[in-house]
Amino acid sequence: MGSWLSKQLEPTSAHLTYVVLSLFLLCYAYFSDFIRNRLHLSEPPLALLVGIIFGPMALDVVDPEAWFWQDTVTQEFARVVVCLQVFSVGLELPKAYFSRHWRSVGMLLVPVMTFSWLITAGFVHAVLRTDWSTALIISACLAPTDPVLAAAVLQESRFSARVPRRIKHMLSAESGCNDGTSFPFLYAGLLMHQGLSTGSLIKDWSIETILWQCILGLLVGLVLGHCANRALRIAERRDWIDPASFLVFYILLALLACGIGSTLGLDDFLVAFGAGTGFAWDGWFAMKTREAHLPNILDLLLNSSMFVYFGAIIPWTDFVPRDITPLITPGKLVGLLVLILLFRRIPIVLLLKPLIPDIRTYREALFCGHFGPMGIGGLFLAMESRARLETGESIPLPHPPSHHPYKVAIETIWPVVCFIILGSTFVHGCSVAAISLGGHYMRDKGERAPLLAAEEEGLDGMVHEGGGGESEPSVSEDEDVS
Repeated sequence: MGSWLSKQLEPTSAHLTYVVLSLFLLCYAYFSDFIRNRLHLSEPPLALLVGIIFGPMALDVVDPEAWFWQDTVTQEFARVVVCLQVFSVGLELPKAYFSRHWRSVGMLLVPVMTFSWLITAGFVHAVLRTDWSTALIISACLAPTDPVLAAAVLQESRFSARVPRRIKHMLSAESGCNDGTSFPFLYAGLLMHQGLSTGSLIKDWSIETILWQCILGLLVGLVLGHCANRALRIAERRDWIDPASFLVFYILLALLACGIGSTLGLDDFLVAFGAGTGFAWDGWFAMKTREAHLPNILDLLLNSSMFVYFGAIIPWTDFVPRDITPLITPGKLVGLLVLILLFRRIPIVLLLKPLIPDIRTYREALFCGHFGPMGIGGLFLAMESRARLETGESIPLPHPPSHHPYKVAIETIWPVVCFIILGSTFVHGCSVAAISLGGHYMRDKGERAPLLAAEEEGLDGMVHEGGGGESEPSVSEDEDVS
């Protein structure tokens, strides 16, 4: 009987992964309102914890290496997740958002992001004793605000309702743009690492990165999104498309943008974000699908799966000194994480607060400076940088080569980026709970909500009334934009 039963069972790593992942998602869905609105937690840190517990370093149930894991899989998984998320950001912003708020978003994308890139590189160079080009590559992977983690914090919940809408929209818009705008920073570091002359570096960076990848990528995305909007309007008006296909149209369009961008060697994320922005510029599709909650469904399925996967592939053995990276130690990585979390964004956002129209108070500036999480986009950029160092192209080798002229940089980038993203996921994922608990206990007993951290009033120190609280009053109304 026992031998017969053992022949029937097939507990392979892949099959057990299906069980663990689906059970986690089912449990989260079952308690989702309680977790999000009572515990003030979001999916990413919980999914990451599940990946760690069931991964090779703990229970060894979910082991991607046993059945499919290699660098190309990680790169493409991260590419698809981020492209879908930045497309969703463009879709959910108020209509014609950038025509009114370009100055605020521009300040976050240019001076704030440049400062983040440079100061993070300085910390990496000082703490880990890397060369400057490697430090600039690592800092480029960590400079952007991750749209997946940002969406988990800013999407509809009891806490997000306490944040002014203009702040939420500004941070969402920034997270949608800056994974794409990180490419110039990344390629500046890569070109420096190759030892090019100043003239060749500026020429290659300007033509290949700025003009081809970024500017053309954004234009292609905007044109694609606008044309898709027009085509969908015609199909809907003439009853060519059924309701189910209408709802899934945006996911297919996001994948098309991702495919076009990667095939043409453009900036995938700017193509996807441009397509989402162009597609939803007039607010028509958002109004038609308002009750479908498509982005929330996407977050639960794809984004959570990505964080479980990341938890299972974290390179724990690379966080200790090795022959190739003797200066990487757990203590130095923790110190680097603390420095990055404290100084990567907060000082520059506080300094530039008078120049950012959508930030009205210094408490809002502190909030915006803190909520700049690093996540899945950083994993993709790390793989992109390793691919460029390994092969000179955007496709990495299945695993790092044993011998390579850039071996030290290749072996340094991945563990450092992974550790910082690991820390950021837990710190930013638990920040909502910390802010809610802190606000609860800072009130007098008679002013506290009956339930722990269940306050619903706007966060203190922020402007919530009238135009100060809305992203734009004229677009917050339920209006027919057809």
